[in-house]
Amino acid sequence: MVTFLPRLPGRLADIPSFDRAIGGAESNVACTLARTGHSTRWISRVGTDGFGDHLLAAIADCGVDVGHVRRDPLRPTGVYFRTAGDRATDTHEVAYYRTGSAASAMTAADLDPAALHTGRILHLSGITAALSADCLGLLRELTARRPGRPLVSFDVNYRPGLWRDPAQARVLLELARGADLVFVGDDEARDAWGLHGPRAIREALPEAHTVVVKQGRDGATVFRRTREPRGLTREPVGRTRESGGLMREPGGRRDAATATGSATDTDTDTATFVPALRVGLVAATGAGDAFAAGFLSATLRGLPDRTRLRYGHLWAAAALTVPGDLATPPSRPYADRLAALDDPAWERLHLAPGWTDADADADADPEAEPDADPDSDTSGRRADEEVPTQ
Repeated sequence: MVTFLPRLPGRLADIPSFDRAIGGAESNVACTLARTGHSTRWISRVGTDGFGDHLLAAIADCGVDVGHVRRDPLRPTGVYFRTAGDRATDTHEVAYYRTGSAASAMTAADLDPAALHTGRILHLSGITAALSADCLGLLRELTARRPGRPLVSFDVNYRPGLWRDPAQARVLLELARGADLVFVGDDEARDAWGLHGPRAIREALPEAHTVVVKQGRDGATVFRRTREPRGLTREPVGRTRESGGLMREPGGRRDAATATGSATDTDTDTATFVPALRVGLVAATGAGDAFAAGFLSATLRGLPDRTRLRYGHLWAAAALTVPGDLATPPSRPYADRLAALDDPAWERLHLAPGWTDADADADADPEAEPDADPDSDTSGRRADEEVPTQ
């Protein structure tokens, strides 16, 4: 969708002007991964209007392949407006205008299987399932377990305002069970599925190889079977690029683990917890998508679970410290350096707006970032107040 960001704080009713940007869960992930040096492809549907032109140009400018995006001459490109406040407060407003949009008319018949299956990871969002019956059918098709498919990553992205009947959100559990890698907030699982705690969430998703439970200000826990899925192996030293499709490698509570960054063995799983970072909050929208992109980036590189979670937190911190939905993540060397900190140093990190501009090779202490208030976490909470506008 096209996003309109307010130039001033206040209610939507009082804001006189907005700046145009891009938004959307899957495109946010694709753009962030592309900016990190991975090869990505975004597959969607937009109108033939000017907003569709803008989306394609802006996403392509991030380095994403948009050659498989369909143009719909009969339906408009979706748009939404939001206020500047923290989305976790009652003052935050979001107004969606995407009923009948081009994206809401997507079906499985629109998609080129070759475009979907040549990548190492296919990333999907539960938001798409809420847009229409056709979109739900599309997600069911893409999460069906079939031989030869890429690793399927699914971000639950439960938005109460998109589900007129809360009971319908149980379908997100069905879709998650078809995925190999699942991202879900513990608050999402509680509200949509009645599940409480990371372990209960993991037990409800036994089919998934990897389950990432985001625990708000506490941090995040990843449950992962010890055997890596097909096609994902540790990155060879010095390797910079691989061929492929959608994502190709170029260039809290602590009840799931007993200590920071620790892993505990179960019959089939390891469980690893990493605390969230403190950041100087600018806007919270897009943090969940950035967290997923960071985790996927480290997954493509075959990095350890603790590093995957730390990448997620770092990428989320980049999104939290900019006004739009989309942020440029830290450079790979700088992120690697921060992710390698010992546990006490990691927990002392305090990231302020502009922190991603720091030189990865600088001699400065990575803990000595610009001063900022610890306004938010980096685990990517959802927005209960996001309501679709007809």
